[in-house]
Amino acid sequence: MNAAHAMQEIGGGVTAARGFVAAGIHAGIKNNAAKKDLALLASERPAVCGGVFTQNKFAAAPVNWCRKVNAKGAARAIVVNSGNANACTGKVGDEHAAQTAQAVGEALHIPADEVLVCSTGVIGVTMPIATVLDGVADIAGKLTYEGGRDAAEAIMTTDTCLKQCAVTYEYQGKLITVGGMAKGSGMIHPNMATMLCFITTDLAIAQPALQKAVSEAAAATFNMVTVDGDTSTNDTMLVLANGAAGNDPVAADGEGYAAFLSALIFVAARLAKLMAYDGEGATKLLECVVAGAASLKDARLAAKAVVCSSLVKAAFYGEDANWGRIICAAGYSGAEFDTAEVNLRLESAAGGIDLMQNGAGLPFDEAQAAKILQEREIKILLTLGRGAYTATSWGCDLSHEYVNINADYRS
Repeated sequence: MNAAHAMQEIGGGVTAARGFVAAGIHAGIKNNAAKKDLALLASERPAVCGGVFTQNKFAAAPVNWCRKVNAKGAARAIVVNSGNANACTGKVGDEHAAQTAQAVGEALHIPADEVLVCSTGVIGVTMPIATVLDGVADIAGKLTYEGGRDAAEAIMTTDTCLKQCAVTYEYQGKLITVGGMAKGSGMIHPNMATMLCFITTDLAIAQPALQKAVSEAAAATFNMVTVDGDTSTNDTMLVLANGAAGNDPVAADGEGYAAFLSALIFVAARLAKLMAYDGEGATKLLECVVAGAASLKDARLAAKAVVCSSLVKAAFYGEDANWGRIICAAGYSGAEFDTAEVNLRLESAAGGIDLMQNGAGLPFDEAQAAKILQEREIKILLTLGRGAYTATSWGCDLSHEYVNINADYRS
């Protein structure tokens, strides 16, 4: 059986894969006692890790800690707090990240350098470390196979919906599971090399192969999503693989790599799309598919430029079929293409409409366009010519509510 064809989406998230437990609690970092603010995810057996991180020069203390752990390639646990980013907090921030890892290590009886630490929330505020450490002592005793949902809730900040996904597929007669959770709805414009993503799998895979897959998946998914064009100090994607499925370890150039990469990209793409859907103040999910590009780089440049454009985003919020803004964004994206071969079409649940063919605008029914643009999810289909490459980006519209949310975020 072809493993990729056998892939099926299932319920759950980071604890869907065998051997992973999680929990989420309110530790007291957030003032609202009804909101969880501390998550813990752990593998019951040794695991390898792969990760990609923000390229922002003001990388948060936990990002710097995770980079060191990831360089060693082995991790057993991920602890995440929301409500405080522990970014721009100086040496004390580094100390707090290390203390948190140490506390988790002691509670779970694993080395502190196998604990990944992540934070999200307000920048420049010192972490209430006593509260965090008390929370670690509490949460360590609450880890369960069913705790994935609570963990997904605990990492949320301005998110309005849970972001989790899991799939299974068959490899070497073994059932492989890949599951993940993410947070992010504002300050989203990753350059990975305020979004966080954690994915687990029970596949046995060599650490170099895992790191390669994580980098490839990030490039195709999280680096193709934008809400507001801001790259956070804390952007992190981490994947743990514990080998509980019992397959022969997968190598980067070996059998099983392509099937795992497909599953990983599926989960990451679903989580990325949920971020755009849940964009702060968003009323529209925008999906831009660029086809016919001469290279993958060109396809990605054009697709992301369209969903990044403030003018495009504002037009979709106003449900205005101002397609010139889309073409303009593609034109300045840096992608190479022949303008005389460009086609443009918009689609939604209400139907589709062609707006440009062979580089020239087409007459269209404004009433039909208005119906298409009233839908919650809209596809922008842009064909650049006769090339063989395609890329997809996800974004959202720009509303008055986005400004309201970010005008008083700290309160």
